[in-house]
Amino acid sequence: MINRNDKSLGLSATAHVPHTDVPQKAKDFTTDQEVRWCPGCGDYVILATIRSFLPELGLKRENMMFVSGIGCSSRLPYYLDTYGVHSIHGRAPAVATGLAVTRPDLSVWVVTGDGDALSIGGNHLIHALRRNVNLTILLFNNRIYGLTKGQYSPTSEVGKVTKSTPLGSVDHPFNTLSLALGAEATFVARALDSDRKGLTEVLRAAAAHRGTSFVEIYQDCPIFNDGSFDVLRKEGSEARLIPLTHGEPVVFGNAGEYCVVRSGFGLKVVSTADVHPDDIVVHDAHTDDPDYAHALSRLSDQDLTHTVIGVFRSVVRDTYDDAVRRQNDSAREKDPVDEGSLQRVLTGHDTWTV
Repeated sequence: MINRNDKSLGLSATAHVPHTDVPQKAKDFTTDQEVRWCPGCGDYVILATIRSFLPELGLKRENMMFVSGIGCSSRLPYYLDTYGVHSIHGRAPAVATGLAVTRPDLSVWVVTGDGDALSIGGNHLIHALRRNVNLTILLFNNRIYGLTKGQYSPTSEVGKVTKSTPLGSVDHPFNTLSLALGAEATFVARALDSDRKGLTEVLRAAAAHRGTSFVEIYQDCPIFNDGSFDVLRKEGSEARLIPLTHGEPVVFGNAGEYCVVRSGFGLKVVSTADVHPDDIVVHDAHTDDPDYAHALSRLSDQDLTHTVIGVFRSVVRDTYDDAVRRQNDSAREKDPVDEGSLQRVLTGHDTWTV
């Protein structure tokens, strides 16, 4: 997986992005635009968390680009005082790829939703992930189409009653992180909108990763899917949430009464008292073996009986944009051309007369 001769490996995601010496605060990333989401929407918390986190990066705001598609989540670039593009439905990863390839001096982010990214945009998403473009994708998952008033989405549960499925959905939903890992994503994580500390930690790791960072954020839609993740916030949620820390045993519960162990080719949850401590899985986010992270993603289910949060996978691989730039540089060295010569481009080797 790792090309030891690639000089870009080991660099941070923002190695070529200009930094500022001026201290920044959350208010520096706040625009004069009125924030227009429904009262109680989880997007407010996510926006506040992102604004509070961005000053940590110390980047010049004019070198930050947020690209969105269509949907409630895709309004976010309006509310960040950076550059932003409200692009085409599902095509934000394609627009962001062009920016990342041509402008290594930019920190490029994609803001999308479960409908935008996983339905019409599914093809663009998986190819951005497999190519490992140097950008960060934030997928707000509320399991519903909010902007178009409450239709079921690719992550809605089987049996979900919505305006477009009045008798209950018969579609089997995506396991979003399994999909990302199947596309060989090099960084995959999940966080909750209401967990600002956990979300900030995930954002911090994602922003530092060189390559495509994919972060799923469970987010409440109080109008069309209210309370969809309440079981992960209320008393007793400790028995459902499985937090990941690299290098630490995967143990959870109020007093660590549950843990994760290997079971055949996968993983399962058991009582900590029933197993030897050496049998408990120690989380390794940096292993090159994608099967482990995929097994972790399968622990999360539709009913939220168990939900794994944190960084599932973070590995090093050459990025698409770095490879394209090296290839272009090599071509120029072998065949120097007058970059201002349009005629040479038009009448080059691959032309013919009709």
